[in-house]
Amino acid sequence: MNIFGVGLPEVTVILILALLIFGPKKLPELGKQLGKTLKSLKKASNEFQNEIEQVMNEPEREDLSQTPRNKITNELEDLMKESEEKDLSQSNDNDK
Repeated sequence: MNIFGVGLPEVTVILILALLIFGPKKLPELGKQLGKTLKSLKKASNEFQNEIEQVMNEPEREDLSQTPRNKITNELEDLMKESEEKDLSQSNDNDK
């Protein structure tokens, strides 16, 4: 048994010291609090990891504020080209 690099003999020593320091009445309360704390830390860690994975898997989105601007710019360029073509065709007709 090896938990966080601590073997069975080390865990036994730690438990005996905790029993001597806190006493048999206080030890179950401390264990319960430690369990709750570890559970909440694990839950927070999992939520954080899920958020990171969600952001990483999210498809790249185009900047929506730029899209309408690009559409307007393209439409204006098309209108300018059409206008130039009309002007050229009218000047060619006038030259004949």
